[in-house]
Amino acid sequence: MTHRLAIFDLDNTLLTGDSEVLWLAWLREQGLLDAAMAERNADMDRRYHAGTVAPHEFCSFYAALFAGRTPQQWQPLLDGWFRHVIAPRIPEAAHALVQRHRDAGDVLVLSTASSRILAEPSAQALGFAHLIATELALLPDGRFAGWTEGTLNMREGKVIRLREWLVARHDDADAALASASFYSDSINDLPLLQAAGHPVVVDPDPRLLAEAQARAWPVLRLARNFLATETT
Repeated sequence: MTHRLAIFDLDNTLLTGDSEVLWLAWLREQGLLDAAMAERNADMDRRYHAGTVAPHEFCSFYAALFAGRTPQQWQPLLDGWFRHVIAPRIPEAAHALVQRHRDAGDVLVLSTASSRILAEPSAQALGFAHLIATELALLPDGRFAGWTEGTLNMREGKVIRLREWLVARHDDADAALASASFYSDSINDLPLLQAAGHPVVVDPDPRLLAEAQARAWPVLRLARNFLATETT
């Protein structure tokens, strides 16, 4: 492999907030979901940050929100959500961090547990050519089925999916990981942080901060437009 990998988590790392949580909150604001779903959203967010929610439960909960419509039918809502909610939550410091690796000639990869349809606008805004995300199943008529397909890009799944991506590029996965940088905020990303040669924790949750201190990993704090705890 000629260039080093620079891998970035999205939610609460480059983005101030979680794409899936913010999407559900946006649907609620548009009158498409009820208060009970908002409560389940808040509970899912708490358990994700605590690292106690199972990947299948987390990803399936948010995948179900897309059921019954095609990507094209969702697009107007997605455009408004990205413009009003997501774009202001990508701080200049995040753009600058990615740009530093781009200027160094690194291969940039955005790796997120969020679904591809929600992560793509942020990937484009940050200039990522390579996105690894949780995939949503489509029915034969083009509508979202309401469930995921393939390996979930969460916890150990992030390592599996990244290795598959590297193999598909005909890269030496072990060598690529050994020289790779990976940036994340979350204890859920501990498997990939351990696999990467140069892990960096960004505004970490308490459990990941403890791990970083025990392992002498660098801790990065980004200047942000929003409080890191804000979710709506």
